[in-house]
Amino acid sequence: MTATIFPAVDKQVGPLSTAVRLGGVFGPSVFGVTAAAVALPKVAGALHAGPAEVAWVLTAHALALGVGTAVFGRLADSRGVRAALLIASLMLTAGALVCLAAPNLGVLVAGRLVLAAGSGGMAAAGVALLAGVDSAERPRVLAGYGVVIAVFASAATLLGGAVTTWLSWRITLVLPVLSILAVPFCVRLAVRPGSRRPIDVTGAAALTVTVSTLLVLIQSRTLKLGSPVVLALVAVLMLAAGALGWWTARRPDGFVPRQVIGDATFRIAASIGVGVFGGLFATMYAIPQILARSYGWSVLTIGVALLPGAVIGAVLSRRAGLLDARQGRLLLAATALAATTALIVTATGWGGPWPAVLAASLCLAAFAVTQVAVTGDMSARLPGPLRGAGMGLLNLTFFVGGGVGSAITGALAEWMTLPRTPAVIALFPLAAAALAAVTRAR
Repeated sequence: MTATIFPAVDKQVGPLSTAVRLGGVFGPSVFGVTAAAVALPKVAGALHAGPAEVAWVLTAHALALGVGTAVFGRLADSRGVRAALLIASLMLTAGALVCLAAPNLGVLVAGRLVLAAGSGGMAAAGVALLAGVDSAERPRVLAGYGVVIAVFASAATLLGGAVTTWLSWRITLVLPVLSILAVPFCVRLAVRPGSRRPIDVTGAAALTVTVSTLLVLIQSRTLKLGSPVVLALVAVLMLAAGALGWWTARRPDGFVPRQVIGDATFRIAASIGVGVFGGLFATMYAIPQILARSYGWSVLTIGVALLPGAVIGAVLSRRAGLLDARQGRLLLAATALAATTALIVTATGWGGPWPAVLAASLCLAAFAVTQVAVTGDMSARLPGPLRGAGMGLLNLTFFVGGGVGSAITGALAEWMTLPRTPAVIALFPLAAAALAAVTRAR
C-alpha cells in the first residue's frame, strides 16, 4: 500500500502541540483498562462478585472499545472527524452516568459497554488525525505522541489507586470520560471533510456479532453456560463469521475493506498488536489482584509501584518514534520479550511482589511502543480514503485481543490459582516479540 498525502490536520499547529492534543484525546482510553484494573478488588467486594465475574468489567470494555474504534473510524472517513468526536463525547457521557448509578454488576457492565464504545470513538478520531500528519513532521509527532501515551498508560495505575482510595471505585471506572477535555483542542486539527460515503451497516453488524460471540464463548465456563447455550453460540459464531466473509467478498469497499485486510503487513501488524494488548489486558487484570491478595497491598500502593512504568514507556516510545519501521519493531520485540521473562518469574513466586510490578510495567511499556512503532507505521501506509477504516480495524483487532487476554485469564482463575496465571499470560507478549523480530515492515 502507498499513502496518499492529504491535509488531514491544520499545519499551523506545531508537532509538539499536535502530539499533546492527539495524546490527550486517545490517552484516557487506556484508563478503562489500567486504572479500572487497580479498582477490581474494590468492585468485587462492593458488588459481591468473584474474580471470574469481575473480569467482565475489563472484557466488556475491551470488546466495546474495539468495536467503537472500527465503527467510529469508518464514521470519521464518511462524516469527518469532528462528527466522530461529537458523537463519541455523547456516548462517553451517557456510559459514565450509567456506571455511576449502576446498582449491580450487570448494569455496570452495560454502562461500561456504552462508555467504551465512546472511548473507542475518541481513540479512532485521534488515530485518524495522527494518520493525516504530514510525512515530514510524522517522526517528531510520533515521538511526542508516544511519550504522552506512555505517561497516560503508566500513570493510570496511580490515578486509579488514588481515586479508588480517596473518592470511589465508580469514578475510577469512568475515567476515560476525561478524553472530552481534549476535544476542543482537537477540533482545530480536524480540517478534512468526510467522503460522505454511506457506512456499511451490514458489515459492521456481522463483525460485531462475530467478535462478541467469540469473547462470550471463551468465558462460557465461568459464566456457567449450559451445553445447549454453548452450542447455540458456536452456531452463531460460525454463521456470523461466514456472513462476514461472504459480505466482505461481495463488498470489497465495505466496512472491512479487502484492500486493507488483504495486505500482509497489515495482518502482521494486527497479530503483533493482539499479542501486546492481550498481554497488557491480562496482566492488568491479574497483577493488581495478585498484589492485593498475596501481598496485602492497597490499591494506592499498587498504583504508586507501577508509576515508574511511565518513565520506561516514555523513554522507549520516544526512542521508537525516532527509529525507522524495522528498528522500531526490534525495540518492541525486546520490550515484549523482557515482559515475557518478568511474567514467567512472577508465576514462580520468586522475588516476592517485585517481578509482578516489573512485568506490569514492561507490558505497559510494550503498549506505548506499539502505539508508535506499529500504529505509526501502518498509518503512513494506508491510502487516505481508507485511513480511518484501516486504523479502526487495526485497533479493533488490538482491543479484541486484549479482551481475549483478560477473558482467558478470568477463565483460568476458575481452575488454577491466580498467582500462577502469569505463566500463561506470558505467551501473549512472547508471540508479539517473535513476530516483531522475524518480520519486517515493507
